[in-house]
Amino acid sequence: MSQDIDYGTLMHTAMRGLIQKVLTNVSENGLPGAHHFFITFDTRQDGVELADWLRERYPEEMTVVMQHWFENLDVGDNGFAITLNFGDAPEPLYIPYDAIKTFVDPSVEFGLRFESPEDEEEVATHIVEESIEVEETPVQQDADVVSLDSFRK
Repeated sequence: MSQDIDYGTLMHTAMRGLIQKVLTNVSENGLPGAHHFFITFDTRQDGVELADWLRERYPEEMTVVMQHWFENLDVGDNGFAITLNFGDAPEPLYIPYDAIKTFVDPSVEFGLRFESPEDEEEVATHIVEESIEVEETPVQQDADVVSLDSFRK
């Protein structure tokens, strides 16, 4: 009986656990130094909670910034709740970890990117198309062969 180890899923779980630990630390101690986060998430993901006007404005994905002003950061096992300011209007959000596409802390040049199955299919399609193009590229038949002996002293 042969079973494969799903390294992709294991890495995503570990990276999401890292995000949870970072956010837990921030909820307990605040943002240290110049740290701040850009978090891009899929607004269509099950469990995402945001105001209707935000969902209409960002029907597929949204990037939020945790930096100068945020409130009510509540970090859980499956996601986090936070209140952010949108044009002087505080709005509560709930973002499941599974909805996160990127998590970036530009102050230390750290970032995580989560590939979705659609992204992986797109990359695979691109690789297949490239390999087809390479195979169709004509090979030059009249290449000169040079002996390395002519360069030796």
